Amino acid sequence: MSEKLAIVAIGGNALIQHKEPPTADNIFKNLEFTSKCLLGLIKKSYKIVVTHGNGPQVGNILLQQDIAKEVIPPFPLDVNGAMTQGYIGYMISQSLKNVLEKENIEKDVSCVVTQVLVDKNDSSFQNPSKPVGPFYTKEEAETLIKEKGWSMVEDAGRGWRRVVPSPYPLDIVEIKAIKKLVKDNHITIAAGGGGIPVIKEDGSLKGVEGVIDKDRASALLAVELDADEFIILTAVEKAYINFKKPNQEALSKISVTEAKKYIMEGHFSKGSMLPKIEACIDFVEKTGRSALITDLKKLEEAMDGKTGTIITK
Repeated sequence: MSEKLAIVAIGGNALIQHKEPPTADNIFKNLEFTSKCLLGLIKKSYKIVVTHGNGPQVGNILLQQDIAKEVIPPFPLDVNGAMTQGYIGYMISQSLKNVLEKENIEKDVSCVVTQVLVDKNDSSFQNPSKPVGPFYTKEEAETLIKEKGWSMVEDAGRGWRRVVPSPYPLDIVEIKAIKKLVKDNHITIAAGGGGIPVIKEDGSLKGVEGVIDKDRASALLAVELDADEFIILTAVEKAYINFKKPNQEALSKISVTEAKKYIMEGHFSKGSMLPKIEACIDFVEKTGRSALITDLKKLEEAMDGKTGTIITK
């Protein structure tokens, strides 16, 4: 029987826990646990491609660059995204390799810094909505709007933040390289942070200021790789309707039709569960296969059908 391919999107809790200092030691500690959670899939002979978020990490780089801007010129957002793909990819790769070696499992682990093609006419470029980077005072925000042309919004009384476009992902630029790595049985880390958004201009690729949703890019990667499984790992065991209300209800198995109905009824938050549900719908509709959302710690149970939210056609 041929091996199945699973695309596994790991959330921010796989890298750093809530209120935990974002040190390298803490990230390595959390990634060792994450790698142990992924072992079950590997031992079941799955080929896996791992994707990851990078929001807080990009925010930290932007803050560092803001502090040092009088000494070293800040880099654009696409370059900062590439930085996080590189160092997070290294940390995941090393953590996985170490866990595999302790289990005497011989597997290569590779990371691909991934560009993702977007439409330069995507409506998000006219309506930036994704907050990034540090908080500023109103006066600082007004200066940045004037000097850099940034879009700035007031963020829940905490200060002013830059907002950037979040364009829809269309194609994975490095897909041929990723396919070759998967074929050669590498555990592959790709499309980190949703990938680096690029456009085609006069036949050439060009990075743009924006942030692609990690789960939507992961779903695209899963479709382009013709994956058997699409798994989103997050901080909750299942998706819920009426979340944190007295009539809260966990969802175990739902159809695409039901998922769309719950979206229309406003059950899923834009900043957390909504893009995960939408990414799953996209994968299921394009492949006819099911998608899974569950807690990182519950992955093995979820793969045995004991927990998690499964979205089917």
